Amino acid sequence: MQFDIATPQRILFGPGRAREVPALAAQFGGRVFLVTGEFELPGLDMALALEAGGLEVVRFAVKDEPSIPLIADGVERARGAGCDVVVGLGGGSVIDAGKAVSALLTNGGELFAYLEVVGQGRPLVNTAAPYVAVPTTAGTGSEVTRNSVIASPEHRVKASLRSPLMIPRVAVVDPDLTCSVPPEVTASTGMDALTQLIEPFVCARANPMTDALCREGIRRAARSLPRAYADGRDRGAREDMAVASLFGGIALANAGLGAVHGFAAPIGGMFRAPHGAVCARLLPFVFEVNIRALARRGASADALRRFDEAAALLTGDQSAAAHDGIQWLYRLLGDLCVAPLSRFGLVSADVPSVVAHARKASSMKANPIELTDEELTEILTRAI
Repeated sequence: MQFDIATPQRILFGPGRAREVPALAAQFGGRVFLVTGEFELPGLDMALALEAGGLEVVRFAVKDEPSIPLIADGVERARGAGCDVVVGLGGGSVIDAGKAVSALLTNGGELFAYLEVVGQGRPLVNTAAPYVAVPTTAGTGSEVTRNSVIASPEHRVKASLRSPLMIPRVAVVDPDLTCSVPPEVTASTGMDALTQLIEPFVCARANPMTDALCREGIRRAARSLPRAYADGRDRGAREDMAVASLFGGIALANAGLGAVHGFAAPIGGMFRAPHGAVCARLLPFVFEVNIRALARRGASADALRRFDEAAALLTGDQSAAAHDGIQWLYRLLGDLCVAPLSRFGLVSADVPSVVAHARKASSMKANPIELTDEELTEILTRAI
């Protein structure tokens, strides 16, 4: 048995912990590049808090998912202002953008040189500038991962900037910051978090440490995602989902993912489709087709047992089998009003191209079994 675990140097979790960010940032530098979303959080002005702590602040707003031009602009502005620490406050797109900026601040050259798939894939040489990541959604777990997903509009694809040298220095997970997230975003980000617990648990690279995190995370997400969707002010549910997202981020970074994320990468690049919404729609279909493929091709008993255990964790019934998990996930899709992928412009004619791109995605390599083109086509067709 061999496995590696990489995480931030510190993880701070709990209600109100975002108030500690100015003091944390001051440990790393005096001029902060503050990456935020388009909208301010109720009751929290991070720029003002940082300035009150004696820090100079350069603000940078991320209005959409990060792209190559956006990151280039951010790096230029951060370098020009002499920023020596980065703070990211927002959803997964914001956290990823800040991560990429922090990496390029200390590594010469353009982003394209380091990008996978569409770029040259050169490894980073220097540790990223100190980065304090503060998520405001419970979904991607990007605050604890080693990659940043960047869109290349020119290639109509999303690619990763990936290195253990770019893991945020500190992750501050404050569940209170998620309480104002609207129901539709709660559903899509929450399903992303759940996917990032189920896929590492059943994937081909699972290990005992990530298994432990996934078991706890799946249990919490299953009991609390519907509650957080129904009542965003349910602080117990928000706390559970923040834990689930955090654990999923650590798990995916140290085990792997699967076909859901294998599809999500090309779909996100080819269509204006939010990552979480894509994962939410695909999860039940991938879960079902994986189980069928494993059974048909005589996979190991352990591979199928993991789906049975996942079903037990989802349903809260220790006697549940994999098919019970399938039905639970389909019901959850309905309860959360998850839209079909056709909402984002996908049609049947797009299926062959998406399948071809998905097969090449890095996440697909960790799927518990290699799916055929026919099986991949079935998943995508049913999700449309």
